Amino acid sequence: MNKAIFKFIAKTNKLFLPSYSKKQLDLTKATKLQMAIIGWRYYITTNAID
Repeated sequence: MNKAIFKFIAKTNKLFLPSYSKKQLDLTKATKLQMAIIGWRYYITTNAID
């Protein structure tokens, strides 16, 4: 996919999805939905940077 698309998605993620690092979420106690959101944000961020 295009890098510009990933940058746009990363900005929308920042606006709409919660930041669990700011909330100091313990990953061992995270639900499956929270882990999916973390994985999605990681995937988009790494592709927006590359």
